[in-house]
Amino acid sequence: MKARLARSADAAFIAGIYGPFVTDSAVSLEDSAPDEGEIARRMASGAGLYPWLIACDSDGTPLGYAMASAFRPRHGYRFTVETSIYLATSRQGLGLGRTLYSALLETLEAQGFGQAIAAVTLPNPPSAALHERLGFRPIGEYRDVGYKFGAWRSVGLWQRGLAALSNDPEPPRPVDEVWRDVEL
Repeated sequence: MKARLARSADAAFIAGIYGPFVTDSAVSLEDSAPDEGEIARRMASGAGLYPWLIACDSDGTPLGYAMASAFRPRHGYRFTVETSIYLATSRQGLGLGRTLYSALLETLEAQGFGQAIAAVTLPNPPSAALHERLGFRPIGEYRDVGYKFGAWRSVGLWQRGLAALSNDPEPPRPVDEVWRDVEL
C-alpha cells in the first residue's frame, strides 16, 4: 500500500467513505452527507496548505483518507490544524489508520505546523485509542454540544505537538514542498 496526496478526482471516493459516518452514525455531527462537489470544494479550500492523503492498495484502489484543515479562521491560529481520518469499513482495525495518520502527522510537522487538534464525538473508543497511540493527549470535552439521532452528543478534544514552537515562526510551507508518496 502507499499514501499519496488526494486529487480532485478522489472527491467521489472520499464522499463515499465519509457518507456512512454521517448517515449511519454519530461519528460525524453533519446532518447530511456531502456529495462529491462539496468534498472537492473542501479540498480546494485548503489552497495547497492543508494535506488530504489517500491510502491506496497495490492496484491504486483507494482504501481511506486522512486530512487536515484550519483549526480556526483567525490569523493567530495559522500554526494549528484540525485532523481527521476515515477508512473503508473493511479496512478498519488492520493498522492502516495508524500508518496513514502517521504519514499525515509527519507531513504537517515537515510543513511547520505546531499543533494538531482532533475532535471526536463521544463515545468512540477506537478513535480515542488511535489518537492516543499516535501521541495525542486528551485535553477536554465539550459536553452535550451536538444533537443527532435523538440524543445530545459530547465531543472530546485531543492535542498533539508537531514542529517545535518558536517565538518567530516561519509560515507553514505548502504541502507540495514537503510531500513525497510513501509506502505504508
